[in-house]
Amino acid sequence: MAPDEAVIGCTGKLVLATRGTAGPGEALVQVRGGWEAFLAWSDEPIPYGVTVLVIDSRGARQVDVIKWTDPVDPLDALTLDPGDAD
Repeated sequence: MAPDEAVIGCTGKLVLATRGTAGPGEALVQVRGGWEAFLAWSDEPIPYGVTVLVIDSRGARQVDVIKWTDPVDPLDALTLDPGDAD
């Protein structure tokens, strides 16, 4: 099956943690005006509930993802360690 290029660059949330090279998780990705479920593969394990960025499509509703922190979302700044702020 051909890659789904529309999903590359979209963000989503993991509803099932990835296990790195041991296996995929599942992500709900915001694409085409809605949310769609995809098997989510990553190089390193990513826990449940983390925001991810789709970096590639494997076709057949499977994507490669990385952990993502939105640089312009003020709520993402709240997840910083208080000891980091000076």
